[in-house]
Parts: sequence; structure tokens; C-alpha cells
Amino acid sequence: MILHITSKQDWSAAQARGEYTAPSLATEGFIHFSTDKQAVNVANAFYRGRTDLVLLVVDETKLKPELKWEAPAGPPADNISQADLFPHLYGPLNLDAVASVLDFQPDSATGTFTLPKLSN
Repeated sequence: MILHITSKQDWSAAQARGEYTAPSLATEGFIHFSTDKQAVNVANAFYRGRTDLVLLVVDETKLKPELKWEAPAGPPADNISQADLFPHLYGPLNLDAVASVLDFQPDSATGTFTLPKLSN
């Protein structure tokens, strides 16, 4: 399983359209994903303060577009190693690959994210 962080609004829009796209698909050519080991660091680096997020749990064996494991795109962020390979999806996410959608909220006291229990 691979993970993608998005807003509840963007996920609702994807369900209405029948596929999920992220702004990075237009600007970088792919959608950013993470492993369960990477997702919290990504959330704390790029989504701090956001309370409108969900975590898409995706079965990579059901993906239709090409998935590549690559170095992080862009400048390095805190707690994200340039040596780590991240899953990048080169096309829209087909919704039948989404195994579950989890509420993804930061801790109200610290503002940091922790990984919810992943179920599939």
C-alpha cells in the first residue's frame, strides 16, 4: 500500500469526476505518494496547521498509470531524506485503487501528525 495526503474537498471532487488528480500532475507530471514510513514526515513538513485532510490508502497493484519510485522532488524538507525513494504516479489516480480513506488530523496540542491505523 502507498499513501497520498489530500484535502477532503479535493477528494470529494475526485469522487464526482471519477478520478483523482493533484496540482502536481499538471506542474510536475506526477502525483506524489508516500510509504507508511514517509507519510508523517511529509505531513509535518508540508501540511502543518491543516485540519481538512484525508489520507488515501492505495493498493499499488490496482493502479492503471505508471508508478515510479524516485528521489524526492523539489528541495529537501525537514526529516525527509534525499536518499529515500518515493512513489510517483504518472497519471490520474483511478478510484478503484483506493482501498480506504482515513481522516488525517494533526494533534490538537502539538499540531503534529501521527499515522492513523491503516486498514485495507
